[in-house]
Amino acid sequence: METRKRGRGVGANREGGRGNQNKYQKNESNFNRGRGGRVGLEENTLAILDTSSSASFHHLLDDRLAFLDAVRSASLVPENDNPPTKKMFVAVFQILKDESSLDLIIASYQLLFELNKRYPWVYLPKMEKSESSTPSKVHCGLIVAEEAWSPFGCNERDEATDTSGGSINPLAFHSLMQDIAKGATEERRNTIEIKSLQNMLLFQYLVNVLEGDLFPRIHAFKESLNWILLRECILNKILGSRKLSYKDLIKDCMSLIGDLSCDKTKITCDQKGKRTSLAELQKDCHGPLELALPEVEKNTCLALKKLLQMIMELDSSRNIADMTGLITRADGARIPAAEIILNELSYSSDLLFSFFLLFDEPEWKLKTIVQYFQKYIPKSSIRTRRSNGSSSDATFDGILKCFSNENSAKGIIKKMRPDVTQLLLAHGFQAFLSLSSKHSVEDASDSKQDVRGSSIMEICENVVSAFACFRKEDKQFTFSPFSREALFTAASVLSTGARS
Repeated sequence: METRKRGRGVGANREGGRGNQNKYQKNESNFNRGRGGRVGLEENTLAILDTSSSASFHHLLDDRLAFLDAVRSASLVPENDNPPTKKMFVAVFQILKDESSLDLIIASYQLLFELNKRYPWVYLPKMEKSESSTPSKVHCGLIVAEEAWSPFGCNERDEATDTSGGSINPLAFHSLMQDIAKGATEERRNTIEIKSLQNMLLFQYLVNVLEGDLFPRIHAFKESLNWILLRECILNKILGSRKLSYKDLIKDCMSLIGDLSCDKTKITCDQKGKRTSLAELQKDCHGPLELALPEVEKNTCLALKKLLQMIMELDSSRNIADMTGLITRADGARIPAAEIILNELSYSSDLLFSFFLLFDEPEWKLKTIVQYFQKYIPKSSIRTRRSNGSSSDATFDGILKCFSNENSAKGIIKKMRPDVTQLLLAHGFQAFLSLSSKHSVEDASDSKQDVRGSSIMEICENVVSAFACFRKEDKQFTFSPFSREALFTAASVLSTGARS
């Protein structure tokens, strides 16, 4: 792993070559003009915020908007390519976290997102191959700008307080989720508190930072199997914090998905019932907030889904590291997130419906559905040496084949309930088709083992057969619209295949 500090060049390339370039290094000459240039920029922009405490609210608002515009002009305008200093980042972040003006919250949120995209502090460089280099000598490293600012403070000394230098520690991150849940479960009032929207935007930004830090490290880990890359990622530090209850974090994440999904449905129904016009909403002083809130809640649900996927990706990489002997006692022990998710889904069918509507990434969706079914599939009491250590039901095709046995199908439907069973069959079939459209089933990699060894025609035949079990049990059984769509798709594929 290469570690780079702003304004000092790249460690391994200080004495030779230009090294890897990104937005920071491209303007290294600007940084080395003497730190006076950046210090002057910092002083000039921060001076805008140094207003008298007796200034009116409108003056303070104007000053903070002017500060955000100054940072944008200095760092995001094409001809100006100077990353903000830590103090400038902290000031923008504090505006997002603490201000009560909708204009300031939205402006700081957008600015932080754009800065995070323009100046990533963890990234995979595009290696420039020199004339003397051979492909085998090209090292795909990871660049970490150690001096770059991060909104997270995950060091032990930072965990004693809720904030440190304007940053969020693991406990404060969890508390933020709980605050969002509290706002989502409260009944709607005529006056909508802006704090709820502010918390959701802050959470979305923090998840975006976690994503930008994690995925380059996962890519580098897969290339090098260097577990240290992932051990040092922000998400791993958050999950491993002694101040944080990891299991409660996953449970609260699942619960919040259900709350926001129900809340969104309630808002939609209320809006249909009231038929409030756009003009009427704009007359109300909270009209813009009411218009923004449904979209913000939707994006918060997506951020929660992204957080769960990142944790499962980290678990998957951790499992690989464990099998290769890279995990030590210092890494601690952690229950895989997938197990906690399955337990939560087992206790609440309402959460299960909203979760699988949101959780649309096909590979993880199919894995979760297969694991859910395996909790209710009867286990054979007879094990041979050949069958030991492997399960024939560990694929979606194996799950479907369990429905070919009338007694087995009856038992699964009774344990899981018909509405849950048909929902998971339909979602599993949808995920299988999505995966098979990207990768041929015969050439599927190990990561796609849920679809390996099964043809689309066989899966469609088994889907039709599985859905027929519901009518065998109850001739008056009614399929949900989503199940009917899955059954129609399977029948159409079989019909097309028969004609060809």
